[in-house]
Amino acid sequence: MTIAVIGVGFVGLVTAAVFAKFGNTVWAINRDEKKSSALKRGKLPFFEPGLEELVKDNVRSGRLNFTTEYSKAIPPADIIMIAVGTPSAADGTADLSAVFAAAKSAAPHLKKDAIIIIKSTVPPGTNDQVKNIVKKHTSANFHMASVPEFLREGTAVEDTLHPDRILIGASEPSVIKRLLELHRPLSGETVIMKPESAQLTKYTANAYLATRIVFINQIADLAEKTGADVQEIIRGIGLDNRIGLHYWWPGLQYGGSCFPKDVKELSAYAKRVGEGDGLFEKIDRLNEARLPKMLAKFETAVGGWKNKTIAILGLSFKPNTDDTREAPSLKVIPVISAGGARTQAYDPQAIQSAQRFLEDKINLYASDPYQAVRNAEALIILVEWDEFRSLDLNRIKKLMSANPVFIDTRNLYNPETVTEKGFKYVGIGR
Repeated sequence: MTIAVIGVGFVGLVTAAVFAKFGNTVWAINRDEKKSSALKRGKLPFFEPGLEELVKDNVRSGRLNFTTEYSKAIPPADIIMIAVGTPSAADGTADLSAVFAAAKSAAPHLKKDAIIIIKSTVPPGTNDQVKNIVKKHTSANFHMASVPEFLREGTAVEDTLHPDRILIGASEPSVIKRLLELHRPLSGETVIMKPESAQLTKYTANAYLATRIVFINQIADLAEKTGADVQEIIRGIGLDNRIGLHYWWPGLQYGGSCFPKDVKELSAYAKRVGEGDGLFEKIDRLNEARLPKMLAKFETAVGGWKNKTIAILGLSFKPNTDDTREAPSLKVIPVISAGGARTQAYDPQAIQSAQRFLEDKINLYASDPYQAVRNAEALIILVEWDEFRSLDLNRIKKLMSANPVFIDTRNLYNPETVTEKGFKYVGIGR
């Protein structure tokens, strides 16, 4: 098949590269000529394990093409995938302007019976809105479908090749047949459903995972008040098959490019359809309120930020990505800096990304964790990168100031082990 993917962000680029790998001819459309030129040379705008090699291989083979011209990419396309951003507007609703603009630009160039797939995260009812826009700009017969993505940054290529499930939101038998053929090379169970169900499923999945994080953070707070250990509690509840041991991550708050906006958007959508003042709004409020509370706790442990040197390990929002959208570092470091502290930071991939937002807030961008901790009174681990899981604690103790504080926001270390090395240990729910 010939596929046009509109948008070369995280979702669009991974999707384009993977479908090109399966032998399809893929055109990836992007508004920025410089970015398209860079992608043609195999230079990616972000880090994602395994993606650079995949893009380069498919560009060399001629299966993956980049352009800024809809008139070049859309006419031959059997499938058009809209994979543009849908950020939250000021009122929490999804900003669909990029989706609508993509539909309008593609419409005049559609071939007969082309299928427009919305991969972007959008609220139920968006397909009808897009359909109406396209009808105003073409006389060609076309079809609509929703196939939401469930990619995780850091494992996006693997998630695309081997998804847990593929949701095909379509109602026309001919469209369902073609989309089943398109997705046949992918493993994972395929579920056919209404487009509205597919769109709401995406929000439901992210809101549920966000709820688990908020829930275990509430339990962590209770654990600290009672002398319990939240990691032991997770083990205790996780052995119940109805609950499971997976996805319990006590910490500062949920972040990243999806959870915060999707919970806000689901809350706003609920209000719009007359189901406001519910769980989703509460989840968002609890998540927003948690960080100031945690920072106050850490400041007390350090003895105040003023005139202290604080080492920060982890600037991205999660490991194996350079994405700093809604990263804890963007919220934690400005507070510490404003409190009068000197900050020294290290991240394996996200330093360049973080510099765009934190350049004047970080005094030293270190080349490794040990340079970051030199002469620091406190160390704060914000992200669970693998290289932070086995730090040489003896070496770190010698490099830091006297009576150092070890703040472990990801609970990577055993408190007793860290304390025995001469640190004051501060974890989450322990």
